[in-house]
Amino acid sequence: MQVTRTLRYRGFKWRAMGLLVLGRRDAARSLFEQMLAEFPGDDYALASKAQLQAQGGDRAGALATMKELLALHDQVGAHWFNYGFLLEEEGDYERAEAAFRRATEVSPQLDRAWYGLGLVLIRLQRLDEAVAALKRNTQLQPMSPYGWYQLARVHVERQEPEEARKIIRHLHRFEPKVANQLVRETGLSVEQAG
Repeated sequence: MQVTRTLRYRGFKWRAMGLLVLGRRDAARSLFEQMLAEFPGDDYALASKAQLQAQGGDRAGALATMKELLALHDQVGAHWFNYGFLLEEEGDYERAEAAFRRATEVSPQLDRAWYGLGLVLIRLQRLDEAVAALKRNTQLQPMSPYGWYQLARVHVERQEPEEARKIIRHLHRFEPKVANQLVRETGLSVEQAG
C-alpha cells in the first residue's frame, strides 16, 4: 500500500514538472489541486500552487495558500522567504520584515532571506538594521553582486562614501559592470573608488 502511494505521489510530481516545462501552468495548477486532494497539506504541492497563483496574478490566492502552507510547515525557511517576498510585492513591509526574520531564524544560512530582509529594512528607512542584514547576505553569498550593490547604496544614503568606495573597489575585482553602475549612480569617481 505504501509503495503504491509513494509511486502515485511521484507520478503527480513528475507530471506536474513536465507540464511546467511545457509552459502549461493552468494544467499544472489543476494537477496540484488533485495532488492536494489526495495528499492534503503536502508542502511541495502547496508551495507550487502558491507560486503559480502569484505568477498568474492571483496575489490574494497566493498569500492565502502560503498562510495555509506555513500553518502546516512553519520550520521551512524557504516558505517564510516566499511569503515575505509576496508581502513585499504587496507593499506590506512590516509583515514582510516579520516573514524574512522568521526565515532567517529557521534557516540562518538562507542568504536570500537576509537579502530580502535588507531590502525591506531599506524601504522602512531602518538603515542600520539594513546594513547588518546585507552584510550577513554578502558573507553567505560573497560572489553575488546584489547584496554588495544594495549595501553600497545604503552607505551612500547614510553619508558614508568611503564605505561605499570600499564596496566599489571590491566589486571591481569580480563584477566591474556593477561597480561602474554604482560609480555612475552615486557620483563616486573611479579614481576615488580605485
